[in-house]
Amino acid sequence: METILIIDDEADIRDILSYNLKKEGYGILTAENGKHGIEIAKKNIPDLILLDIMMPEMDGIEACELLKADNETKDILICFLTARSEDYSQIAGFNAGADDYVTKPVKPKLLISRIKAILRRNQSLIELSTTDNTDLIINKEKYEVMKSDVVIHLPKKEFSLLALLSSKPGKVFDRNVILETVWGTDIVVGDRTIDVHIRKLREKIGEDYIKTVKGVGYKFIEAK
Repeated sequence: METILIIDDEADIRDILSYNLKKEGYGILTAENGKHGIEIAKKNIPDLILLDIMMPEMDGIEACELLKADNETKDILICFLTARSEDYSQIAGFNAGADDYVTKPVKPKLLISRIKAILRRNQSLIELSTTDNTDLIINKEKYEVMKSDVVIHLPKKEFSLLALLSSKPGKVFDRNVILETVWGTDIVVGDRTIDVHIRKLREKIGEDYIKTVKGVGYKFIEAK
């Protein structure tokens, strides 16, 4: 049974979501703020976190960043659940490491559909074959990247992007394919978000592995 942690300061939202998700067979954990949510996530690692942004003590953005910076919780899927729909808020959420973004008021059937899509998309990325690129090893089962025998810790989205590109070295992945595979078709993400993740990847693994194909997308280069 997959477990979902709901972090929201509104008790009625927690109750409504808990009721509907339990009917779908999910195990449910709840927290009233980001600080409490992180404590629960570390004790009972959930498969997915529904995370509100505007909360007392610790907001969702800070909570997401702390979860992604911790080796114990960095691989947990995170979907922001918030009344804020401005573009800058969405960009901040994705840059913090979120996997999806749903605005309130939420229709339970729509949310359940999005949750199932996130979990399916995550499983498909895990099932991609492991890549051994001489001095760069990408193990998609362990969510681990090693370069010259040194482990490199990547946030979920950066790892998923690298996993996709490295699954077919030399193949050019256009931006639409990257968006659909890594972020999903229901999420509005611009080119800027993809470029930011590519830049961060290059800073961590080196400039030589990912090549930009102008006007199209990106491809992974095998070591010579």
